[in-house]
Amino acid sequence: MDPVDQDSTLPDAAPVSLECPGAEDDSLGGSNVVAQSPSNANVKLEDLFDEDDDEELPSWGASKEGAPSSSPPPSPPIIAPSAKYSDPGVMRTFYQRLFPFRYLFQWLNHSMKPSNDFSHREFALTLQNDAYLRYQSFPTSDLLRKDIIDRNPSRFEIGPVYTTNPRDRKTLRKSSAFRPLAKELVFDIDLTDYDEIRTCCDKANICHKCWSFITMAIKVVDVALRDDFGFQHIMWVYSGRRGAHAWISDKRARNMDDQRRRSIAGYLEVIKGGAQSGKKVNVKRPLHPHLARSLDILKEHFQNDVLVQQNPWAKPEKAERLLQLLPDKTLNDALRKKWEAAPGRSSASKWADIDALAKAGASKNLDGKALLEAKQDIVLEYTYPRLDVEVSKKQIHLLKSPFVVHPGTGRVCVPIDTRRVEDFDPLGVPTVTELIHEIDAWGSHHQDADSEGGSKRLQDYEKTRLRPYVDLFRTLVGVLLRAEQGVKRERDDDDPMEF
Repeated sequence: MDPVDQDSTLPDAAPVSLECPGAEDDSLGGSNVVAQSPSNANVKLEDLFDEDDDEELPSWGASKEGAPSSSPPPSPPIIAPSAKYSDPGVMRTFYQRLFPFRYLFQWLNHSMKPSNDFSHREFALTLQNDAYLRYQSFPTSDLLRKDIIDRNPSRFEIGPVYTTNPRDRKTLRKSSAFRPLAKELVFDIDLTDYDEIRTCCDKANICHKCWSFITMAIKVVDVALRDDFGFQHIMWVYSGRRGAHAWISDKRARNMDDQRRRSIAGYLEVIKGGAQSGKKVNVKRPLHPHLARSLDILKEHFQNDVLVQQNPWAKPEKAERLLQLLPDKTLNDALRKKWEAAPGRSSASKWADIDALAKAGASKNLDGKALLEAKQDIVLEYTYPRLDVEVSKKQIHLLKSPFVVHPGTGRVCVPIDTRRVEDFDPLGVPTVTELIHEIDAWGSHHQDADSEGGSKRLQDYEKTRLRPYVDLFRTLVGVLLRAEQGVKRERDDDDPMEF
């Protein structure tokens, strides 16, 4: 999604009361609903957030131990086996039973207790009718959960923390008083930006072969963010179809202004130019340590994932593109002649031919240093991360929330464990309908499990393949909370950033 900077480009949300069930105006007109700002609501903190209860969501129909009940718990909604992930009933069930609202709150709030880091945060909802509602905000995870279940969006996005409650922005005397204060530093990698070099798929299609480009990108960017900038709280999230997002939650990263965000994006941007442009890698020598390290990470991927799996220069016009990136015309002519005589020659063989003919003296005036540098640039062009840097440059940019459902595939946007990044299978990520059926299947095989004495009642996500992803998220959030609550570190002003 392109950055959205102006109110006029998107409709405002209909005013709703966060206290009254059923206060949502289905027409989205809002003429009959009186808005009440969450910050002014007369609600006690302990009524909004139970810090002692760390359970995300109870199993369907479960009540807290000892709580009186005048009626039996409601039966879970029945989802037909043929239901599609885009069905509103499927999405509502997902939000009710599986979405980790509590951990999302803790991640964005940086504390167990509600604060402005969450209540002044913008959420943007895409409803089932494609209406897009910006500047939504919520004081607690419970009220976020309630509104998401009531509105039942097909997805929602996360924006910055503002100087005031986003719902109250139009009540300010000066519009300039409403401005972003903080937001995670984010990065977006999309396989469509690799269409000119991947041969297995294009557009929205992906397979295991081309997913290796995302694996390479995560390895290179993650180590740069940690080693070169000192960031520690980095979460990579599968986009649900053909890419990945990085969220950096370190306080220093959240508080960066747009200028510093642009600087970091520029530091990581190496591939420049569109599909029709010429040479896309133009870097100075000697190579910056970041690029030297990246080449070391990427060289094995280049041999296996690019030359063998993608075979990028199999076609004559693609082979000609390779020759355009080499510095010696005489050598190029010799390579072209050799390849024309063997039309089926593989890309791995063509790459080996470059050194073989160079050593055989195909060009008497060959500059060996220039050839080595050209080959390094080629490796970078075919392996280095292709970032959508515009996503990273502004605090105000909105990005899809972790754990929402991709509307095109039905897959959940789950975190990626960077310790085992090569094991991540995007095609194996569960869809929302699969997860709901897994809950039902678990229930049919464990009918007496919840009634056994002394046994812990499982949350619904624990009965599905979503469990390892939620557990990973919970672990990352726990590490972040401990860092936020620990001894105060060096002041942000005393941490110079060198590029």
